[in-house]
Amino acid sequence: MGMTDPVSDMLTRIRNAQMARKKFVDIPSSRLKVRIGEILTAEGYVAGFEKIEEDVDGRNFRLVLKYHLGKPVIEKIKRVSRPGRRHYVRRDKLPRVYQGLGVSIVSTSKGVMTGKDAGRQGIGGELLCTVF
Repeated sequence: MGMTDPVSDMLTRIRNAQMARKKFVDIPSSRLKVRIGEILTAEGYVAGFEKIEEDVDGRNFRLVLKYHLGKPVIEKIKRVSRPGRRHYVRRDKLPRVYQGLGVSIVSTSKGVMTGKDAGRQGIGGELLCTVF
């Protein structure tokens, strides 16, 4: 049986790697997951983001995890829209995560972006996950 929710798998890999205090986590590559990785890096939740040359498993990319005073910077990373239960938000209903301290990642018609960017552009979309 194949994987039904690659994004959920990516978030779980990040959570598990953090609990194990890993320096980085390798994730099977897809355009969507690479974009989520770029957003996490840009928002300062992970220290770095690098593509790895093709290995045995095919294409992967690596997220370098970030810790502050021994604690992971990502406190909670939660999948909102799942294959079994999609969650779409209108532009005026984009959530503020953790009173604006967190970030929501939205898949819109203009690409995957943060909820703040989507709000600025006045578009809604599928709420993929929230991070704080």
